Amino acid sequence: MEATITDINSVKKKIQIEIPQADVAKAVDAAYLDLKKNAKVKGFRSGKTPRAVLERMFNKDVQADVANTLIQNSFLEAVKQHSLAFIGMPDIDPPALDPAAPYIYDVTLEVKPELAPIDFNGVPLKKTLYKLSEAEVDKQVELLQKQLAEFQPIEEVRAAADGDYAVIDYEGFKDGLPFAQTQKTENYTLKIGRKMITEDFDREVTGMMPGEQKTFPVTFPEDYHNKDLAGIAVSFTVMLKEIRKEVIPDADNGFAKKMGPFETLEDLKNAIRKNLQEGYDKRSQQEIQEQIFEKLLTEDFELPETLVKFELDGIVEDTEMRFSQSNMTLDQLGLSREKLEEEYRDIAEKQVRRHLFLSKIIEQENMELTEDQLNEEYASFAQAVGQSIDFIKTYYKNNPDKLDGFKHALLEKKVFDLIMEKAAIEEVEPEAVQP
Repeated sequence: MEATITDINSVKKKIQIEIPQADVAKAVDAAYLDLKKNAKVKGFRSGKTPRAVLERMFNKDVQADVANTLIQNSFLEAVKQHSLAFIGMPDIDPPALDPAAPYIYDVTLEVKPELAPIDFNGVPLKKTLYKLSEAEVDKQVELLQKQLAEFQPIEEVRAAADGDYAVIDYEGFKDGLPFAQTQKTENYTLKIGRKMITEDFDREVTGMMPGEQKTFPVTFPEDYHNKDLAGIAVSFTVMLKEIRKEVIPDADNGFAKKMGPFETLEDLKNAIRKNLQEGYDKRSQQEIQEQIFEKLLTEDFELPETLVKFELDGIVEDTEMRFSQSNMTLDQLGLSREKLEEEYRDIAEKQVRRHLFLSKIIEQENMELTEDQLNEEYASFAQAVGQSIDFIKTYYKNNPDKLDGFKHALLEKKVFDLIMEKAAIEEVEPEAVQP
């Protein structure tokens, strides 16, 4: 076997593999001998069918099988011979086999780019020291209070006013007929002044008394968020059933107990502080990682389309899943996979470039995971998803491709740790927010 390699570009190669005619003929002979032992042909005893008969009956199948076997064996030999660490599936278009001639076929495959050694010793980095404020903690408590707010009927008899929560039944008519976009709705809670329908709608409900019914026209703005209503004139009939007020619970120990496993309000605030600080620490870490890529990922290199396509498929699938969770489809949004792929291609290429950069350092530094480190990550992941460590280990044991991805992600994290360990880090205060 002879393999000739031609570079299409730095990450794409074409291999022409030639198998001598003698080897082809030998493989064909062996195939017919094997077929002769097992073929059941009418008029001939088992193992006695003449080859000429077998060739007439099975020639196409035998040649296809032999070609497939020759390709498998010779391709693996060529890869090993030339130390080709290819990625993805090789593209092979096998020609028909002629037993009287050498078998020549082409393979197109992609390999990872060869990156120059990366010197990261002493790289200058800035770490922003984000600190939470008690005002942020208080704001989070207020938001939680809002979640437990109750809407209680207003006891005094009075007209609806700005800021009230009005419980209404309404229906909109267009040209005197019921309109599908403003169909009859019962027990709708409208906060007057929030423009939940329109500002004019709020103005008409203001001043109504509980039990009062009113009919009034509303013309929706041309830039209305619902395009089916933009610029449309609708006649609304509204019944005000009740006026309610928002009652927010006091921020006390009883409130804290309702929000989770907390005994006191201070316990709740401590949990909020921890969560906020973790968010700031993560932000600081992400900013450092961006600096690392900006300062060290300066080499320009071609990207294997296989890796870009893999990354792009993941981004598009995640996007589709998010839409699906909101009960929306790409068609409803006027999108398609092709449009999303075009939109996100730059992001996918950026991610692939970064993964290759990190992989280069992993290889360069001979980085590996110890069993203890892997078990620690299993335990951390198990806690995060609420499963047992044994469950996580079993899952990865049954999904070795997922395990490889999991391990590589952990090694990438270790790359950042290593670079930061050797970096010249300057701690800085966050920039003041301009009023």
